[in-house]
This record gives sequence, C-alpha cells and structure tokens, in this order.
Amino acid sequence: MPADVNANGDIFGGWVMAQVDLAGSVIPARHMGGRFATVAVNQILYKQPVKVGDLLSFYSSIVCIGNTSITVQVEVWAERQRPHYTCVKVTEATLTYVATDEDGRPRPVLRPTQS
Repeated sequence: MPADVNANGDIFGGWVMAQVDLAGSVIPARHMGGRFATVAVNQILYKQPVKVGDLLSFYSSIVCIGNTSITVQVEVWAERQRPHYTCVKVTEATLTYVATDEDGRPRPVLRPTQS
C-alpha cells in the first residue's frame, strides 16, 4: 500500500520487520504452550530493498531453546518478476521470544518429551 512505501518506491524496513516478527513467532507459538513476548530483535540485516510487487516468503528456524526463551532465525526471500524472474534473499534476522505467565513474568518453556 502507498503508506508502506518510502520516497524511493521501496517498502519500508519497519513494515518488513513487523512481518519478520510475525513469521518468527510461529515457532514459539508451537513450542511455548501459552503466552510469550518478543523481547529482542538481536539482529536484522536488510540485504536488498523490497520492491512493490515482490512476493515475499519467510522461513524460520530455531537457533536455541533456553529455560524461558526461544531464539529464532528468520530469512526473507523475494520473488521478482521484472525485468526477469529472480529469487533473492532480502532480509535476515534473529529474534528472541520469552514465555510469560498471566502476570507477564518469565516462565519455563515446555520441552518436548524424549522417547
């Protein structure tokens, strides 16, 4: 949308970062068994601009699981149609999410049982 575009015609980095946070939060949602919060964007690297018309794909993976937190790596790839089809990595980030109780205090991450 026009509100998401900067003066150069590229998508604002803040919009991309919000989408990265949403994509990264899928993993803690599956593993934490309750409420959690983003506590850190440890790193975000904008490798190339995101252009209007790019089709973005977000890929998340676990970096580590702590006692109360999960750190996640997110890669963002853009499919570009013009002038010819290409697929390029545009952003990569590392975020940390902390499991919280109803009062917002850290709580232990549920660990999968080992068989």
